[in-house]
Amino acid sequence: MASSAEVNLALVAGEVSGDMLAARLLAGLRPHLPNARFHGIGGPRMIAQGFESDVPIETLTVRGLFEIIPRYREIKGIQNRLRDRLLAERPAAFIGADYPGFNLGLEEQLRAAGIPTVHFVGPQIWAWRGGRIKKIQRAVSHMLVIFPFEEKIYRDAGVPVTYIGHPLAETIPLVPDVAAARAQLGIAPNARVVTVMPGSRMGELKYLAEPFVRAAGLLAKRDPGLQFVVPMAGEKQRAYFTEIVAQAGLQDIRLQLVDNSHTAIAAADAVLVASGTATLEVALFKKPMAIAYKVMRASWEIMRHMGYQPWIGLPNILAREFLVPELLQHAATPEALADAVWKQLNDAPGRDRLAARFTEMHHSLLRDSGALSAEAVLRIIRP
Repeated sequence: MASSAEVNLALVAGEVSGDMLAARLLAGLRPHLPNARFHGIGGPRMIAQGFESDVPIETLTVRGLFEIIPRYREIKGIQNRLRDRLLAERPAAFIGADYPGFNLGLEEQLRAAGIPTVHFVGPQIWAWRGGRIKKIQRAVSHMLVIFPFEEKIYRDAGVPVTYIGHPLAETIPLVPDVAAARAQLGIAPNARVVTVMPGSRMGELKYLAEPFVRAAGLLAKRDPGLQFVVPMAGEKQRAYFTEIVAQAGLQDIRLQLVDNSHTAIAAADAVLVASGTATLEVALFKKPMAIAYKVMRASWEIMRHMGYQPWIGLPNILAREFLVPELLQHAATPEALADAVWKQLNDAPGRDRLAARFTEMHHSLLRDSGALSAEAVLRIIRP
């Protein structure tokens, strides 16, 4: 058996959510492999766990089908160079954290060369592109899934699988401290607060910042006392969003840009949120929400025919019903978004029902994900 100092593990995360998931795995592995080398492509959370990122994670971040075309050669070049380096180094295992378009192709080539591969977060074959299961069968030595219903899907397909729970269910408290969050943001305990989350990526902001800002303006007209909290992922996003606010002539509404999304969600009475992992975060904070999704028109025309189910928001997918409203593409107008949020702000019984359902959801996702994922990886590199 190789010593910890000789263990070399390669990982790739292509987005913020993958960075968070992989960081939990690294935290679980580090006590067992204190001197191992973890390297590849990752973000700040992975780097904080001693990870060496060869390429900035932002280099891989692309959203939509057609949006990737201008950058295809660049991203394919990164994949090929990483593949060649890993084939030469032969790490004990390769771990792909989400980002299936990049990672599954890389995993298929590495596994064919005898390098064990772990994919962290099963691609949403239950939502669309179910044919990818054949590629997964070729590419993945072991699948780690974060939703309980996924385990049977992969087991039935003959793919070794472990349900590890969702790391967000561990990091978000079962009973959020609303008072502490508001105190941290300087917001009065009795204020009415709407948190606005148009996305962490510039691609999301391009399509959602303006309708979200104008929806906030409409809500402020209905209730001038409303306060808006907007978490921003970085300075570039902050500058872009501020410019949209100025263009809309809404500098006078009570709007606060912040860095910490969890504090912003905890402080809210209702949330306007872009589709994605953030919708699950909002659910785990037990907050009512309206979900929006917009992409390039050509991408939408293809994607809307490829789904297997009527929901896109993770809370609705897990509940198998429309617990919260979804406004997609042309339906995501400022007026419709404002109406959806306003209804939730003023429906106290509905908020209580949602909180109860979201608490049940929280318990179903709560596992020691770091330990379970680390155990699965250790079984592969130390059979």
